Amino acid sequence: MPLIKIDIVEGRSDAQVKTLLDAAHRALVDSFEVPERDRFQIVNEHPASRMVIEDTGLDIPRTRNVVVVSVTSRPRTEASKVKFYQRLCRELQEKCGIDPSDVMVSIVINSDADWSFGHGRAQFLTGEL
Repeated sequence: MPLIKIDIVEGRSDAQVKTLLDAAHRALVDSFEVPERDRFQIVNEHPASRMVIEDTGLDIPRTRNVVVVSVTSRPRTEASKVKFYQRLCRELQEKCGIDPSDVMVSIVINSDADWSFGHGRAQFLTGEL
């Protein structure tokens, strides 16, 4: 936990997707200080015509490399969120060649009661985590 969902335009190789996931995980571990094995990631690939990611009037150019990262997490500080945005862009640029203008992030916060990691239990509430 956190859970990361990444939406991309289809066409990347398995190796490229793995590199992208590894980069996102490094940014998360560093910024949110979660354990290394706290890794929950889902990738959704779409035809280019199914991803319309404009810039809200900010004049941010987008390409076929656009990556939309959705994070569902327990509460985090504003500073850790900003650190995550910056670290994620740096990792994706350095390791994947994805320009920061092609990275969009949304973080959704929930509570301990909103998580079950299996066996029908709420591990944060039961004290297992």
